[in-house]
Amino acid sequence: MNYYSLNREAPNTNFTDAVIKGLAPDRGLYFPEKITPLPASFFETIDRKSRSEIAFEAIQQFVSPDIPESVLKTIIEETLSFDFPIVKLNDHISSLELFHGPTMAFKDVGARFMARCLGYFNQKNVNDITVLVATSGDTGGAVANGFLGVKGVNVVILYPSGKVSDIQEKQLTTLGQNITALEVDGVFDDCQDMVKKAFLDQSITNTMQLTSANSINVARWLPQLFYFMFAYQQLHNEHDDIVFSIPSGNFGNICAGMIAQQLGLPVKHFIAANNANNVVTEYLTTRKYHPKPSVQTISNAMDVGNPSNFIRIQEIYNNDFNQLKNNLSSYSYSDKETKDALLEIYEQYNYIADPHGAVGYLGCKAHLKSHNNAHCVFLETAHPTKFLDVVEDVIQTKIELPHQIKEVIDKEKVAIKISNYEDLKAFLLRS
Repeated sequence: MNYYSLNREAPNTNFTDAVIKGLAPDRGLYFPEKITPLPASFFETIDRKSRSEIAFEAIQQFVSPDIPESVLKTIIEETLSFDFPIVKLNDHISSLELFHGPTMAFKDVGARFMARCLGYFNQKNVNDITVLVATSGDTGGAVANGFLGVKGVNVVILYPSGKVSDIQEKQLTTLGQNITALEVDGVFDDCQDMVKKAFLDQSITNTMQLTSANSINVARWLPQLFYFMFAYQQLHNEHDDIVFSIPSGNFGNICAGMIAQQLGLPVKHFIAANNANNVVTEYLTTRKYHPKPSVQTISNAMDVGNPSNFIRIQEIYNNDFNQLKNNLSSYSYSDKETKDALLEIYEQYNYIADPHGAVGYLGCKAHLKSHNNAHCVFLETAHPTKFLDVVEDVIQTKIELPHQIKEVIDKEKVAIKISNYEDLKAFLLRS
C-alpha cells in the first residue's frame, strides 16, 4: 500500500516511510491510495473469527508488503491483549468499553500497534528515532506505555499544563526510561502546533529523525478501525441498524470507523459527539469550517479547536458535503449537560461512565429521537477513575481504583516546563 499527502505536494510513499515521517514533507496527512473492500464472506462469517483474525484481515492491505504476515500477526496479538466488551444499557443503547488496556483508554490499541511497527522498522537502524507527540489527555499515557523501553526510540510528549486530569498526568510523567514529558504553558492546540512546526524545521530534522504518535500518524490512526469490527461482531445478530456515537476531539477515532465502513462494515451512520469544542457540529449546520481556540471542559481529551483528522474524513467523502452529511451527524453538549448525563446513566442503568462516554451517550439519545429503530453504540473511551473528581462528585459514590491506576497514582511526576516553540526546539537540539 502506498500513501499520498492530502496537500498533494509531496511524493507518494510506502507504509514504512509514512509511519517514520508521520507528516508528509508538504505538511499534509498521509492517506491510503486505495481502500479495497473486504469480501462479503468476511462479515458473513465474522462470528467464527477471533479478534486477532478480524484485525489481521482488516489491516493487512494497509501495511503490506512492508510488514510480513508472520510479523503482523505477532504485532496484532501483542496489541490486542485485553477485552473490548459491549455493555447494553437498554434495547437501543450500548456502551463499547475501550478502557481495558494498560492505560485504560482507547488509544492503547493505536499506541501499542504503532510502537511495535516502529520497533520492527527500526531494528536494524543505528540511529534513534524521536517520537514527538501532543496530548489533550489520554494519548500521552497510551504512547508512553506503548513505547516504554522500545529500543532505538525516544518519546517526547507535550501536554497542556493544568488541562489534563491528575491521573492522566501521572500516566505520562512517571515512567522515565525513554519517555520525557514537556509541560506546556498553553492549550492542546498550542502543543499540536509546536509538534507540526518541529516536523518542518530543517534545523531539527537535519539532525534527528522525528515521527509523530498522534492520530496524524497512519500507524496510530488506522488500527482504531478494529473497535468497530469487534462491536459489530457482538451485536449484528440482534440488531440490523447499528449506529456509532463517538466522543470526538481530533477525529481520528471516528475517521477510523469510517474506514471500517469503507471496508464493508455494515454500519448505518456515525455521530460525532462534541463538547463545547464544536467546530464540526457548526460545520454540518453552516457548511463553514472555522477552527478556533480550544475551550477547556471536563471531557478534556476532546478539547480540540482544530481537529487534524477532519480533512481525512472529507477525503473519504470526496469533499462532498452532502455525501458526508448523509453519513455523519454531530451534536454539541455543555459541561452541565455532560454531568446530567453521567448522573442519568448511573441512576437509570447502574452504569458509571466517564465524561467523554457521557457525551457519546447524549449523541445516542439525540439520534434515537428520529431513528427509533436504531441501536446506538457510544464509545466509552476511558475508565471513569481517570476523571475521579468529576465523576465521584456527580454520582456521589466512591469508585474503586483499578490496578492500572493504583500503579501510577503515588508515583512522582517528572516534567520539564516549556512556554513556546523556541523552548521545544532548544530541548530537542540538546537531547
